[in-house]
Amino acid sequence: MGTPGPQTGHVGLNVTDLARSTAFYRRLLGLEELGGQTGGDRKFVFLGRDGAIVLTLWEQSDGTFPTGRPGLHHLSFQVADVEAVREAEAVLRELGVEPLYDGVVAHGEGASSGGVFFTDPDGIRLEIFAPAGAEAAPVPTQGAPTCGFF
Repeated sequence: MGTPGPQTGHVGLNVTDLARSTAFYRRLLGLEELGGQTGGDRKFVFLGRDGAIVLTLWEQSDGTFPTGRPGLHHLSFQVADVEAVREAEAVLRELGVEPLYDGVVAHGEGASSGGVFFTDPDGIRLEIFAPAGAEAAPVPTQGAPTCGFF
């Protein structure tokens, strides 16, 4: 048996307002603040779970996320089941974020996986999905993966 291949460690995002984005991701994903620096010229926060960093936020941007330029397409978070996706959707609505589709949608025609698609306060495209349980959900993009075209 060989050495396991690489896997994603943590994700770092540039944000325009560290306090706003910290509150958004903590509430939505249930992450805790593990450290950082919220004053001075170099503001950042480490967010994670059980002592492991999941997401870092760096306040070093202006404007909104440029979806028409090369770089990050979207960031996806996997949860245990479709019920957890629905709970995340309820939190999004509580935060004033309208999902890009009406509720949970399937990843594609015949897929059992699916989720909810939305943007964060800076316009970064995000997805929260479950690997199964979305068989009856609508498919918003015919003939292509839902997560590729939103």
